Amino acid sequence: MLRELSNAIGVSGDEGNVRAIVLEAIREHVDEVTVDSIGNVLAFKKGTGRQRLRVMLDAHMDEVGLMVVGYTNEGLLRMRTVGGIDARLLPGTLLKVGPDQMPGVIGVKPIHLADEAERNKVVQIKQLAIDIGAKDKEEAEKLAPLGTYAAFDTTFREMGSAVSGKAFDDRAGCAALIALLRGERFPSDIHAAFTVQEEVGLRGARVAAYALEPDCAFALEGTIADDIPKDKDVSPTTELGKGPALTVMDRSFIADRRLLKLLTETADELDIPYQFKQPGMGGTDAGAIHLAREGIPSITIAVPCRYIHSQLGLLNLDDFHHTIQLTRESLSRLTRRILRRN
Repeated sequence: MLRELSNAIGVSGDEGNVRAIVLEAIREHVDEVTVDSIGNVLAFKKGTGRQRLRVMLDAHMDEVGLMVVGYTNEGLLRMRTVGGIDARLLPGTLLKVGPDQMPGVIGVKPIHLADEAERNKVVQIKQLAIDIGAKDKEEAEKLAPLGTYAAFDTTFREMGSAVSGKAFDDRAGCAALIALLRGERFPSDIHAAFTVQEEVGLRGARVAAYALEPDCAFALEGTIADDIPKDKDVSPTTELGKGPALTVMDRSFIADRRLLKLLTETADELDIPYQFKQPGMGGTDAGAIHLAREGIPSITIAVPCRYIHSQLGLLNLDDFHHTIQLTRESLSRLTRRILRRN
């Protein structure tokens, strides 16, 4: 499932391919499934009745990418980023452009023609262009009209205990959520939301949370792992192989302490490895969900991924499976009493 989701194209605002995969994967395992007016997939899986709770499980379908915003006389495509992408990573990147997935490559001035000052400067997005082999501006406009999307051309691969691919933020969360929905029923009613446009402002989650009106919410994510060599001895945000990452605080929300306690106590009881994400970095759909209506207790549980928001990410499969396990076991222990405010 993770392979199929990672290989699928779904830049923010153009999640249709991913949505089709999700619908096919869950349709026979839920009691109801709909697509709302902005493209979120909303699925309902009735609980056993042991707990009368409405629990929202969230994962976003979209990925970062590029959009065509202009042309050069030579037939190159000017572009802008959709979501947060570091322009330093882009030169030489292979792309799939438009609905027909035309091959493209991002070009920049060759190093042979750059002076010393240019070589030592960080490349700006305005210095880059997409080459689709068009002979002139007229052909480029015909092949890739303004607003055409472009996505990274990356293929999922197995690498021992790890896998590499694109869009693990948040296809890892989508794959985990699908696995949960395809399993046994939980004590509580599950309202799953596969959301759109997270990378451009948590937009789908805001709509979904308002519509579902849950008692609490779990956002399933792929998050930053920077356990790679650094100039200074600083703690990594998260590390591969040390289990799912639990958010205490990021730029979008502060985790509900009752749900955080539930997750950590469950993990400790069952010897499931976990780690805390370094506070203050990033943001997730939980940032929009927790502010919906009168407020929704929310938590984020994430699979650590190296090199997210780039052409290729890498995650540890044990972390992925432990994320599913910890979420499943925590949901089985969730009660209304836990959510009571002391």
